[in-house]
Amino acid sequence: MKATGKYSLITSILLIFIINLDVLAQQPTSQFDGGDNPRSVMDTTFSVLPIREDDKMYQIGVWRRIDLREKYNLPFYGTGGLKLGGIVRNILGAVQSGMLKPYADEDFTQELGITDFETNFWINELGDSIFVRDLYFVDFKEDFLFDKNRSEIKFDIKYLQLVMPSETNSNAGERTIGFFRYKDFYNHFKNDPEAKWLNFQNTSKSIPYNQAFDMRLFKSVVRKYTNADNALIADMVDNSQPNARMQAYLKSLEFEYGLLEWENDLWEW
Repeated sequence: MKATGKYSLITSILLIFIINLDVLAQQPTSQFDGGDNPRSVMDTTFSVLPIREDDKMYQIGVWRRIDLREKYNLPFYGTGGLKLGGIVRNILGAVQSGMLKPYADEDFTQELGITDFETNFWINELGDSIFVRDLYFVDFKEDFLFDKNRSEIKFDIKYLQLVMPSETNSNAGERTIGFFRYKDFYNHFKNDPEAKWLNFQNTSKSIPYNQAFDMRLFKSVVRKYTNADNALIADMVDNSQPNARMQAYLKSLEFEYGLLEWENDLWEW
């Protein structure tokens, strides 16, 4: 009996030790250590993801465009001719109320005043007023990366960019309306009870914009990725060809499939 009791005690201790090891293994170790090592720093200005530079095994910048007119993106576009409840109108409202700060450049060195932003928003190249429904491009820049600490692929969005389409801008070319830090956008709209990704099939399941972006509930096209020339994909094709736009789109898809293949190959090592 004594031998049996001793064996049971040893077994229990071993089980507790193994369980504790498993718990420790699951706890994140990627935390800011407060030291001077720049690789231990996290991006707390633009990013909503707590990832140390040291934990990024692979990273590439990707610039994407959401066309709100596409069927998959209609929950972001809003309703009716005025596009009420849409993401563009809600961003305008947040700027006008002083809750969201717009910038003139992607480096965020020049803040836009409300008057300047409204001029960019409502007036095209010829000085004509436009409608919200004519502003259907929402661009954003993100980092596609692999977090080696958690062994996860992450999409780390840095900023949003409202763009006036060339057709809306009197065919004078696209024009930037304003840039927004993604963290500002994320934190503001997660607490906004009115601004929602609209579920037209079940209105009780409309969700805040931050959740919609986290769940990737949009269809986007890659316009640029990190390259030596800092060139758009459209600039990488021969524009003299009659199907240049299609070639650019195919190159965009090729890049997308390349990311998927990279992720797939990662787990075949």
